[in-house]
Amino acid sequence: MKVLPFTIPVPEGQTIIVQEEIQNHFYPHLHRHAEIQITWIKRGEGTLLAGNSMHPFKAGEIYVLGANLPHLFRSSPEYFDETNQLDVQELTIFFDPAGKLSALFNLAELQAVKAFFDKWQVGFKIPVEVTDVFKGDIDLIQSASGVYRMSVFLRMLNLMMGIENLQPLSAANHTQPMTDPEGMRMASVLNYIMHNYSSALTLEDVARQAHLTPNAFCRYFKKHTKVTLVAFVNKVRIDQACKLLINGDLNNIADVAYNCGFSSVNNFNLTFKRIMGKSPRGYVNDYTQRGK
Repeated sequence: MKVLPFTIPVPEGQTIIVQEEIQNHFYPHLHRHAEIQITWIKRGEGTLLAGNSMHPFKAGEIYVLGANLPHLFRSSPEYFDETNQLDVQELTIFFDPAGKLSALFNLAELQAVKAFFDKWQVGFKIPVEVTDVFKGDIDLIQSASGVYRMSVFLRMLNLMMGIENLQPLSAANHTQPMTDPEGMRMASVLNYIMHNYSSALTLEDVARQAHLTPNAFCRYFKKHTKVTLVAFVNKVRIDQACKLLINGDLNNIADVAYNCGFSSVNNFNLTFKRIMGKSPRGYVNDYTQRGK
């Protein structure tokens, strides 16, 4: 498994690519491509790996991923169980400012747009309060053609530039993509963590996935993710815990803690508060209040 360098097929006579897919689960391999990607999750949920960070995602959300940002929308485990008969649906726009659209993006009038996407190569999520506006534009871009499609596309980018308080998806810039050997190692590590976060992960076990000694692996992992292995695994576990708490899948906080790989409820509570800024019970109460 490696960070696959994708080439997005460009339909004849088009520079803005629109793809809608319905399948059992999202594409399961870490990959990257030269195109900027705007993805509307119509159905499905799981965890987004973007660069060196992970984020839970669900239906109705829109994500913008920069050029060459390694990423993976990993479906929740239930989508890989064929007996559930679940499916996912996504609508994605791809465009490459350095490719066939370079003449457009090199115009003086679009220098601010170009600078915006250079700055946000790390990706971001469209805030929920403006999501419906962007869903409408994505629908229009999918159905339109010619000059009208281009005008709606440029209007959408202009609106995007005006969003305040965007939050980066990745803590590190990936303008220079990983080499294949680096990608193979990192993807193997991420895949192993995603499959085993609920167990007692050891440094030796994870380092073995990268074919490195524990000391060498610690340096390697910190170099590529900017965080320690413990911090990264804790973030994965807390992301899963948030989903379980909100969905009410388990009976109590202790069940959530042990299901997500924590050895004690006290450790879970301390880690949850450090990452989320509030206790698990406070997180559930806040979510419940927002829903009223």
